[in-house]
Amino acid sequence: MVNNPTKYLFVFTLLSGTLIAVSANSWFGAWIGLEINLLSFIPLMTNVNNLTTTEAALKYFLIQAIASATLLFSVILTTLIFNSNEFTSLSTTPPMMLISSALLLKTGAAPFHFWFPGVMEGLNWMNCLVLMTWQKIAPLMLLSYSLTMNVFTISIIFICMIIGSLGGLNQTSLRKILAYSSINHLGWMVAALSMSSSVWYLYFLTYAFLSTTIILSLNLFKLFHVNQIFSLNFVSPSFKFSIFTNFLSLGGLPPFLGFLPKWIVIQSLADSTMIFLIVTMVVLTLITLFYYLRLSFTAFMLNYTETTWNTSTMQPTPSMMLLNLLSSISMLGLLICVIFFQVF
Repeated sequence: MVNNPTKYLFVFTLLSGTLIAVSANSWFGAWIGLEINLLSFIPLMTNVNNLTTTEAALKYFLIQAIASATLLFSVILTTLIFNSNEFTSLSTTPPMMLISSALLLKTGAAPFHFWFPGVMEGLNWMNCLVLMTWQKIAPLMLLSYSLTMNVFTISIIFICMIIGSLGGLNQTSLRKILAYSSINHLGWMVAALSMSSSVWYLYFLTYAFLSTTIILSLNLFKLFHVNQIFSLNFVSPSFKFSIFTNFLSLGGLPPFLGFLPKWIVIQSLADSTMIFLIVTMVVLTLITLFYYLRLSFTAFMLNYTETTWNTSTMQPTPSMMLLNLLSSISMLGLLICVIFFQVF
């Protein structure tokens, strides 16, 4: 992503834009931070040697420009109606719902998700990582200021879970699979935001950690499609096992770290007696776990034939050792956390 000195400036302003947005004390200040963040990410997306990145950057710019215009219009409308430019919790009023919709469009949450898989498909893995993690921080943080559990919020959660689960079933591109998975996780994040900000912090940090581990692994071996997974014969079985365990962790399978934030969200919703919402979210997440299992099944259960003279395997590199460490945290994180809380 950063291959010339000019892009260091854009990385700095990308980070600064998010920090300005989350530390602003008015909607106008937050809007300015979001604009700085947007205009910094566009040059980082483009690559003169790859035309698909230009198409993805144009799609991203147009959608984010529409979202920013909607946000600014909503902020002006809210200022005229309530005579205040400060953050308010009047989430049931139409202007505040319009603000929430603009922020959800910026994150790529369903039903405003139509641009997200297409943009992900045109980017390299490092830009995909930024789009899936860092670019969601400012809109979700601003969303937390005005979000409460009401009909609008529950509808967004349901639609995110349904689209994120069913959309990834017929995909062969790993980038689109992770995009639909991100939409599914956004449903959990919106539910966490409506409960407590600290629950959302934990969920987002775990999601960012697991996404980083998976994308670094896929980027190391230049994997972009499902059928390329079959060509990993030169990798040791233990390393292949650790790579694909991260997928199961991201899906929320109980023995792994990815189940911990889902567990806490379920407990928070149960305390609010939202049983039907819990059951729906868990059932739809199982569909997401299915297409993760479909990816991991080849690594866990099947042995593909290889020639007898192909006995050499890739020697461990510092990158592979780091990924092994991150994967170990992913596999044992839940166990460590449970033991820690039991002891202390």
